[in-house]
Amino acid sequence: MSTAVWGALLGAVAGAGLLLVVTRVAVLRRPQLSDRVLPYLRDLPARDQGPALRQPSSSPTSAAAGIFGPVLRSAADVVERVMGGSSSVRRRLERAGLDRSVQDFRIEQVVWGLVGFGSAAAIALLRALGGVGGAGSAVVFCILGFVCGVFLRDNRLSTQVKQRERQILTEFPTIAELLALSVAAGESPVSALDRVVRRSRGALSEDLSQVLARVRTGEPVGVAFESLARSTGLPIVARFATGVTVAMERGTPLADVLHAQAADVREAGRRLLIETAARKEIAMMAPVVFFVLPVTILFAFYPGVLGLRLTTP
Repeated sequence: MSTAVWGALLGAVAGAGLLLVVTRVAVLRRPQLSDRVLPYLRDLPARDQGPALRQPSSSPTSAAAGIFGPVLRSAADVVERVMGGSSSVRRRLERAGLDRSVQDFRIEQVVWGLVGFGSAAAIALLRALGGVGGAGSAVVFCILGFVCGVFLRDNRLSTQVKQRERQILTEFPTIAELLALSVAAGESPVSALDRVVRRSRGALSEDLSQVLARVRTGEPVGVAFESLARSTGLPIVARFATGVTVAMERGTPLADVLHAQAADVREAGRRLLIETAARKEIAMMAPVVFFVLPVTILFAFYPGVLGLRLTTP
């Protein structure tokens, strides 16, 4: 082929590449549907949004699911069939405030299991290089590593639930007092809830923002608070939601109810602190008895024993 033909071919390829780049840039600069709609839907709960409106996650689990999606989903289905309890997992995900489905959680369990499997395989390889252990024990050890990783992710979810519930208990008295002050100032319960949600941050504020979103979409206030009472795992928050519902239905003073509930939560927190301090006091006796006391006895009696040995004929 002549030089002119090669030049024309290279020019055509370069032109096609530039055309593709320009077309792609034009598509990327076009506003997405989520960018146009989300500013008007910020108050909606995250689980009620479709996949097109959810923000893409940048977690390593999501990246692994994007690359090895079919294999991880198949493994997640196997874990789901073996372990079961999807309703319990779904409830714990809601109580932990995690915007994940049961399938996503099972994929995370598989990823944690693979990490445990890889760690166990590395240890088994080092033992094999040192001439310790056989192939059968290495396979069993790797399987145990995978199972431990799966159960560790489940235990981590339970820990996240407890941490969020502890945070809610810490925030509850302040939120209840703010709501009581707003209601006592003459605002309606919905307006007071809106004011408190806009000026507070935390786990309880997120739950109340979901209640406010349901109210704004046309759901009755009592029904929205009843759904909060059903979904929460804390009796105090369920009692708070039930008290607000009863106060709105029967016309009882809501501010007094909120003040009383905040006082009850503070008293419960004070009792819990005293009980925790009592348990810690018993736990602190262990280093005193097993470390400090023997050293004190040694310092007190050893010089006398040494002196008796020196003066004995």
